[in-house]
Amino acid sequence: MDYPFQFPKTIRNPFGEALTFQKRVVEQGVEKLLVSNTVPPNAGPPFHVHFKQEESLTVIRGKMGYQVQGEAEQFVSVGETVRFPAGQMHRFWNPGPDELLCEGWVKPANTLDFFLAATYQSMQKAGKPEGDLFDSAYLTTRYASEYDLPSIPFFVKKVLMPLTVLMGKALNKYAHFQHAPEPMK
Repeated sequence: MDYPFQFPKTIRNPFGEALTFQKRVVEQGVEKLLVSNTVPPNAGPPFHVHFKQEESLTVIRGKMGYQVQGEAEQFVSVGETVRFPAGQMHRFWNPGPDELLCEGWVKPANTLDFFLAATYQSMQKAGKPEGDLFDSAYLTTRYASEYDLPSIPFFVKKVLMPLTVLMGKALNKYAHFQHAPEPMK
């Protein structure tokens, strides 16, 4: 994977979602990643958390459903914005019949562009949401201080994935991650 990216950079998963990293800008001394995304009907990322980043999405076209863990589902339409503070478990999706288009940002940018590009690439390689076994184990383990998916059981994250990473290193499965940025501590 070529990293750092030339902007704009669009990534796609095998389920029709596309995410474009527009550019990085510095705002009050903090690097912010500007993004846009398209989500087909009935699609969207599962519950996830960015431990160190705030996320904001504004609906440009369509309708967006979103949910904060432990709260009821909510919906927003064109022109409305949703913000998720750092550390807040959340998900969003397209509940409508037409494609959803959002624009937004994540700050600080940290490793999000690399992490998501590698995740989408892994999904493309495997053709399934879980991605390639070795890639998923590597990304989940290496960037555990920044991102989490509660759908992955604790034992899998803390025992099986680290063992898979060790096996992957022994089998030389990670050459394509040679330029992976250091995780944020």
